[in-house]
Amino acid sequence: MSPAQLTPRELGYRMPAEWESQKAIWLSWPHNTEWWGSEVSRVEQGYGRWVEALSAGQEVNILVPNTKVKKRACDVLQEYDVLTSNLHFYSIKTGEIYIRDYGPTFVVNDAHGKNALVNWDFNAWGGKYENSLRDTIVPDKMNKYLKLPVFRPGIIMEGGAIDVNGRGTVLTTESVLLNANRNPQLGKNELEKYLCDYLGVSNVLWLNEGLFGDDTDGHIDDIARFVNPTTVLCAFEEDPSDVNFSRLHENYRRLVGFRDQTGKFLNIIRVPMAKVEAQEHLHTGFARKPASYLNFYIGNSAVVVPTFQHENDARALEIIEKYFRDRKVVGIDCVDMVKDGGTLHCASQQEPGLRNF
Repeated sequence: MSPAQLTPRELGYRMPAEWESQKAIWLSWPHNTEWWGSEVSRVEQGYGRWVEALSAGQEVNILVPNTKVKKRACDVLQEYDVLTSNLHFYSIKTGEIYIRDYGPTFVVNDAHGKNALVNWDFNAWGGKYENSLRDTIVPDKMNKYLKLPVFRPGIIMEGGAIDVNGRGTVLTTESVLLNANRNPQLGKNELEKYLCDYLGVSNVLWLNEGLFGDDTDGHIDDIARFVNPTTVLCAFEEDPSDVNFSRLHENYRRLVGFRDQTGKFLNIIRVPMAKVEAQEHLHTGFARKPASYLNFYIGNSAVVVPTFQHENDARALEIIEKYFRDRKVVGIDCVDMVKDGGTLHCASQQEPGLRNF
């Protein structure tokens, strides 16, 4: 086998855990008024608080489609105490903000101090949104600036479908990866091999399904997240009449039986859910939105957590703070943002630093 055909794992690459050292966070500035309408301005204010929280600890790279959106972003960010020396704009058109899903996955080779990209195929969450297919070109557009080695697995995958502990274990869901609208030609064992080969892991843990109303078909970053190599925070619904009760209890049942890559049981911590209903796009009815506190983003100096003007906001922040004593935990109001289906983690992608811990 030639070096060009070797997988990231064979070449010594791995996907780091999110709490490891980061060079930058990548964002796409919100500009799609088709979905948010006049509410886009409130979503932008959330971005301002987000960038303010993270910019002191790392670079913030923002994709903008044109000079008008860049000016708007600059005007908003001027209202916040943003470390402008760490702020960079890139002229790359996007249809959606969800760079976690259409953007690249960064992997690192610790021995050689090198980063690389995994450029998965993207089909707009199982072919749901034709206009979002334009975002398939974003990883290659980004790499015109980054100039990193690129691995192309040739399968459909979104970044929100995976969460790693950086030590060899990945969490995912059957409802996404085994969905016929992604890779119907691949079975579970074949998909596990792709995950191991391209993320540098050895242990794949499968949850059942995600949240009701999640049009990704159930991304892991709304229901279970590693916060250290042995601890997983999991979404948990306490109301038996709630639509998420059964599915989240099944996920919890699986989690308490899971073992990490060394064979040890994981520490599972339950996090309550919020409830947000919003008017459906182009419809008159209201629908449940996937309002999860687990869609947080872990930066170098801060953890930003979506909040929803709900009674469980403070409780969720308190739980998350226990696992990030070395970082400031900042709540960001995402009531308007979640109306489009995702929040902070969905709309971000971390670029690792070259020194990890």
